[in-house]
Amino acid sequence: MKKTLIMMCALCILSSCAIAADTANTGVNEGIKKDRPSKEEMMKIKKAREAAFEQKLGLTEEQKAEARELRIKAHQQMKPIMEQIFAKKKEAEMVKLSRIATWAQEEKLAELDKEIQELEKQANVIRKKNMKEFESILTRDQRKILKQMKNEGRKNYEQNKKLCPPPCKTEE
Repeated sequence: MKKTLIMMCALCILSSCAIAADTANTGVNEGIKKDRPSKEEMMKIKKAREAAFEQKLGLTEEQKAEARELRIKAHQQMKPIMEQIFAKKKEAEMVKLSRIATWAQEEKLAELDKEIQELEKQANVIRKKNMKEFESILTRDQRKILKQMKNEGRKNYEQNKKLCPPPCKTEE
């Protein structure tokens, strides 16, 4: 009974923190996302970003074609890893919902977490390799522009990160 009561309180706190964080980021009336972009709209946005990126770097048609091939190759390498990560996260959710002993749950979750971390390391290795391959098709000036773009992106990330509220933490 006590465990159930504690779990209910924890869920209430977590959900209220999530709602507070969502409304803090999006505004009170925009907390519920009804108007999500369709798949076609998302593809248009992606293509527009891609075109802006290519234009800012001043890529030639040959470089654009090579970059597309590199993206496709990297996607093919990443797909099985990302599917495994997704499967492990699903399995972790199922373990959390299961009625096995708490110590067994924690043990299994720790094991799954290690496996997910290892898969994420593999994914990062592929990302870094892909970035090096992409940078190899660029000219020296284009690499300088790309470096500036990365620095701007990091700076924007840090600024936006400061605007977001910290995640809710519960005491166990």
